[in-house]
Amino acid sequence: MEDELERVLGSVGGEALGAAAERAAAGVAAAAGREGLIDIALARIDSPLGPLVALGTERGLLMLSYADESLDARLERAAARVSPRILEAPARLDPARRELEEYFSGTRRAFGIPIDWSLISGYARAVLEATNAIPYGGAMSYAEVSAAAGNPRGARATGNALGSNPIPIVIPCHRVLRSGGALGGYTGGTERKRFLLALERRDL
Repeated sequence: MEDELERVLGSVGGEALGAAAERAAAGVAAAAGREGLIDIALARIDSPLGPLVALGTERGLLMLSYADESLDARLERAAARVSPRILEAPARLDPARRELEEYFSGTRRAFGIPIDWSLISGYARAVLEATNAIPYGGAMSYAEVSAAAGNPRGARATGNALGSNPIPIVIPCHRVLRSGGALGGYTGGTERKRFLLALERRDL
């Protein structure tokens, strides 16, 4: 079983699996699930912003990453902080996939999937909880988020926390702007940030 887990994990960063390999991976995932060997499920999700990689635990969505980021480093962080038992098991993340599809189609304004906050702690947790409360189509400045997180003069620390957000889109760090309305930075790049803001404002 361990050899099979390693083989499937090794496929995460490679080419799309063929139909036979996908069936084999699904079989491994099912067997691992029955034996309690999956602590973190992994799924790849298509989106208008490019491929996304999602991780989830029994507690909820743990990570959502743009596939062109430093994905290996993020997976290593999840393995070190939560569990190394990560396996591609898309069915476990079907609720997240469905809600993201609804969001991008303009039919969902609030995510209902639970969040696993295991990768977020300290001041970053306060920042991202404040960010998570920004309503669909709304926006706050870095200074406003800092104040809501309990550190009115912590704009730089707030920016760092937003930049390390492990669950963009769902925790909507794209809704945090510079004073005066300038975009500011974004973990997926400013074009993605502009797209998400336009998507929400067009729908409104």
